Amino acid sequence: MATVARQLRVGCEFRYAAEVETPAVFQVQPSGAAPASVLRQSWDMDPQTPRHGYVDLYDNVCQRLTLPSGTSTVRYDALVSVPDATEDVDLDAAEVPTALLPDEVLAYTLPSRYCLPDVLGDDAWRLFGKEKPGYRRVQAICDHVNDHLRFAYGSSSPTTTAAEAYAAGSGVCRDFAHVAISFCRALSIPTRYAFGYLPDMDVPPDPAPMDFAAWMEVYLDGRWWTFDPRNNTPRKGRVLIGRGRDAVDVAMVTTYGGPTLESMTVWAEEAS
Repeated sequence: MATVARQLRVGCEFRYAAEVETPAVFQVQPSGAAPASVLRQSWDMDPQTPRHGYVDLYDNVCQRLTLPSGTSTVRYDALVSVPDATEDVDLDAAEVPTALLPDEVLAYTLPSRYCLPDVLGDDAWRLFGKEKPGYRRVQAICDHVNDHLRFAYGSSSPTTTAAEAYAAGSGVCRDFAHVAISFCRALSIPTRYAFGYLPDMDVPPDPAPMDFAAWMEVYLDGRWWTFDPRNNTPRKGRVLIGRGRDAVDVAMVTTYGGPTLESMTVWAEEAS
């Protein structure tokens, strides 16, 4: 029986003020990776600005443009089809021995700028070393991170590492992901950072303003599985924008200069 599809409207708008023309890279459009598919999309810039797309080292779709001096607005909007189904779960999915991991997966067992398995390794083995290897151990990591960290806007900065967030006991979704990724990598479980749009589909609506979401993907039994340490439950409607070693690889906007971000709005909701 075919899975029923539902449609989402996702997108964002940024308003900048710049003293001088400022080159920038935007990474906000869905990757088009299954199971989500982009039905239509549009970019709008005021004032009109030339742009071009490219695919980065991690196969993420990016857009390059130059923010003009003065005030400017960049808006992206898309209609996306997603299955009316929660993400796959397999409690018996096994870890792959390091010697048998595919070459391209090995990078996701190593430390990166924000994910520090070497720093959090002792904690990882103390807390999870006796857990049965596989999906259940990864879920135990997510349970612990979800319980240990308090979600609070403004409790961390763009330069906060996993070790700093864990010590502080608070953070935002990227910090939840960075800490859980660090624990997994400390146990030689390949884990990559992911971010995108996450609508409130068939769950109680979050009263906070919509924002981008961060989660992680873990390599078990020869495939990648989605885990979300922040929400800690399988969800519907997750729309991937990008993947990488950590948040530095999938920044929603990278500017080569110092423009002021005056406002940012994100939407992810079922299309009417």
